[in-house]
Amino acid sequence: MNVSVKTPREIALMREAGKNLALAHEYVEKNISPGMSTMDVNELADDYIRSRGCVPNFLNYEGFPATACVSLNDEVVHGIPKSDRKLMEGDIVSIDMGLIYEGYHSDAARTYGVGHISREAELLIERTRNSFFEGIRYARAGRHLHDISRAIAGYASHYHYGVVRDLTGHGIGTHLHEDPPIPNNFKLTPGIKLLPGMTLAIEPMITLGTWRVVWLDDDWTVVTADGSLSAHYENTVLITDGEPEILTLIN
Repeated sequence: MNVSVKTPREIALMREAGKNLALAHEYVEKNISPGMSTMDVNELADDYIRSRGCVPNFLNYEGFPATACVSLNDEVVHGIPKSDRKLMEGDIVSIDMGLIYEGYHSDAARTYGVGHISREAELLIERTRNSFFEGIRYARAGRHLHDISRAIAGYASHYHYGVVRDLTGHGIGTHLHEDPPIPNNFKLTPGIKLLPGMTLAIEPMITLGTWRVVWLDDDWTVVTADGSLSAHYENTVLITDGEPEILTLIN
């Protein structure tokens, strides 16, 4: 496994990539409303990312046809934006996107409610986000990678949620997906030791039902096997000598 440790110069570039992506997510969130198409959401993301002088890194990545993955309700990840797929009052929508700044990648995902949503959906979104923050309590130099995984899984399992096992987080840097893979489910092995300068995309994918998922015929969209709601929360995180630094959040 080849896990890169970033230099101070690389970290500075990744901070800028992360800041630009955080701003893109804020922009998209402000403009989401019922009646928009998932393609409208994608175009908001694409326009904003380019306005910052950055390049969308999902577009054409391994053939993916859009800037943002826009996934509704039971769609876990990789929803392909469509002009005829509308956001409806009560939906939840997960937006996963990333960008390249001066050769360095950032990656982050959020799940939002569309208009008024059920309390059950609100709690799923909130607790999926919380599971990320439980995980990064262990994203510290000297800890092990699967300490993060166990913390995420333990928090989500407390609420009897499903923790998707077939998809993971990942390292990130000059490539969108780098070593190591970062599971969200409980692992018996410790995983690699974390070192200052590692950059990780940590991304819990949590469901109201089963952890099992299936791929649709488009070969991209992943949905829950039982049709239950799913939420997704991701940030690009820097391991430091102290507290982890979340590069895709603006403080």
